[in-house]
Amino acid sequence: MEPYLPIENHGVIGDLVTVALAGTNGSIDFMCFPAFDSPTIFAALLDSERGGYFKIAPASGEFTPCQHYIPDTTILLTRFLHERGIVEISDFMPAEPLGHRQAVVRRVKVIRGEMPMRMVCAPRFNYARCGHTVQKRQGEILFIPDEKQFPALRLRSSLLMEVVNGQATAEFKIGRLEKAHFILEEAGTDSESPSKNPAYVSDAFRETMNFWTAWASHCTYQGRWREMVRRSAMTLKLMTSRRHGSIVAAPTFALPESIGGKRNWDYRYTWVRDASFTLYALMRIGYADEARAFFNWIAKRCQEFEPGHPLQVMYRIDGCHELPEMNLEHLEGYRQSRPVRIGNAAANQLQLDIYGELMDSVFVYDRHVEAISYNFWKDIVRFSDWICKHWAKADNGIWEVRGGRKRFLHSRAMCWLALERASKLAFYHFYPAPVERWRGECDVIFDNIYRKFWNKKTNAFVQYPGADAFDASAFLLLLVKFFNPGDRMWQSTFHAMQKDLLEDSLVYRYHPDKAASDGLSDPESTFTVCSFWYAQCLARMGDLKQAQFIFEKMLGYANRLGLYAEQLGPRGEHLGNFPLALSHIGVISTAWYLDQRLSNRGLDPIARERNL
Repeated sequence: MEPYLPIENHGVIGDLVTVALAGTNGSIDFMCFPAFDSPTIFAALLDSERGGYFKIAPASGEFTPCQHYIPDTTILLTRFLHERGIVEISDFMPAEPLGHRQAVVRRVKVIRGEMPMRMVCAPRFNYARCGHTVQKRQGEILFIPDEKQFPALRLRSSLLMEVVNGQATAEFKIGRLEKAHFILEEAGTDSESPSKNPAYVSDAFRETMNFWTAWASHCTYQGRWREMVRRSAMTLKLMTSRRHGSIVAAPTFALPESIGGKRNWDYRYTWVRDASFTLYALMRIGYADEARAFFNWIAKRCQEFEPGHPLQVMYRIDGCHELPEMNLEHLEGYRQSRPVRIGNAAANQLQLDIYGELMDSVFVYDRHVEAISYNFWKDIVRFSDWICKHWAKADNGIWEVRGGRKRFLHSRAMCWLALERASKLAFYHFYPAPVERWRGECDVIFDNIYRKFWNKKTNAFVQYPGADAFDASAFLLLLVKFFNPGDRMWQSTFHAMQKDLLEDSLVYRYHPDKAASDGLSDPESTFTVCSFWYAQCLARMGDLKQAQFIFEKMLGYANRLGLYAEQLGPRGEHLGNFPLALSHIGVISTAWYLDQRLSNRGLDPIARERNL
């Protein structure tokens, strides 16, 4: 394998069970199988020598690559432009099972000229920790892992393939308008795979295209940034578990937040915090079914709440609690960025803010999708009472700091939000609840923030009492209307944050030399979703022109496919896990709100109910 491709030089395909990342060089170099949080079968993105990959590319010579999606689908086209001609690879995973378990379909087509091509399929099971044997049969090659708990793979092709050093290879030349295909699927033994049918590839292509175009057609957003909103919506859909309804924060792990650094976390799990942002974004643009499925997943986690066992920060996609963190010492990491971590120890941190985001999502869902049940209400009462007792504790906060707990501004305000939303739900449903107590604690929290978090020296609300640092999560406090846009103390804080955290449209989540952080010394990059929060704050403060300017500048930092990683590095390169759901949620929410305001349309009932 050649040196590591930039993270942004990848597209993502998927089947609502897992995803694969395909680079502009024709290589699928990251894929967990069979599910989002399963071990990898391809991880060359984390170790170009050991990780495993599935590559189809011109056999020799210089070429210019380009990628794009077929509009309103997740079918990825990678083209190689060469003096000899043009080759196109169509990559997709059938979204609707066609009588088999799962498959990656790669169709090669020469548009012009004649091109010698080479294919190499080199899976490495269980994070490249498990060996395998290879069996060659007529028209197919089987990869059988040494450890039987991992599924075997079948590679089927219309071309002659060979086995070399445990990997499948093919050298071939096709001419103008000729096609070849490769199908990598689970080698189930219970039934014959339909991929043996000569028409399988064309049928799967057509049905996958129809599935995605039909899904995209349900998007109700028709505003100024329609294409970016739809691409973000499809990206969120790709990260949604069809079986469980949960949405992973990102489909990757250990992609670094700085090259050579140690902030290399595993994001293949579902964060409670993301619930509010996700449900609001999906409902905003017409996807109530996805919102309902995700809400049902959330409700099951709330049933598990006990006073001595608060909600976890995150869970596996099936709701499992165990996410043990460990390092894969045998992998060198993306561009030698180690450690390569799997699992996430932050699952067991105390993060009080998650209750505010959770209750906000429950509130919006209850008012505009379907009413919550009385049994679920009893769960809400239990953790609302718990918040009354514990909101003043120090915690790890929204940024999951590992350098010691603090009494964070954002965590306090989200506890206020949780009790405020619970009080409103009790009023709407006339459900029994100690509302006076909840409202009283809301007042106490509100007063505590204005007394303890205002720093006269900086003339601003700070990250925690006694600090001189600001935190971009404070933007969210305006978005949930803890602060009033006209409040002079908020405006002073906003201007201080602009000076300290902004570089043009790019926003740091905090100042690493001043703020409570994760305890690591790596340099900080700008955090993409914070820029979208900033743009929304500008709009809510009445500066629509500047808000639109900032938003559209941020759209220019997406990769050529409209995808975002977690952060943007010193050269504008994408860093961190990719694609990040929270970044795409930011695109949807900001585009919707700005379009409403720029068109002089009143906010719809959801936004009014939310007091936005």
